[in-house]
Amino acid sequence: MKIFALIIVATIFEAVGDAVMRIALHYHIMPGRILLFASATVLLALYGAFLNLAPVEFATATGIYLASLFIAFQVVNYVFFRQTPGPGVLLGGGFILTGAAIIYFWK
Repeated sequence: MKIFALIIVATIFEAVGDAVMRIALHYHIMPGRILLFASATVLLALYGAFLNLAPVEFATATGIYLASLFIAFQVVNYVFFRQTPGPGVLLGGGFILTGAAIIYFWK
């Protein structure tokens, strides 16, 4: 359970950090832009730390990470930018989730 928690927290940090970075790139008021860039930098650093703290082989972590990242990106994309995934994204995401399950459960 600790593995899943660390990886899910890492993916949330990454997805939100990427969204904040995207907002910062288009923000027009300089003090706010600097604050957004700094926030994105901290979030992305936390993502790297939490992902590498997961006590699991890197290959196994990658499968779980990619699946949770797909889900986190879709949620953050909706929350921050009000964009819903289309059929192609959902189909491709299904393949990502299937691949992650194969990586994780294959013994």
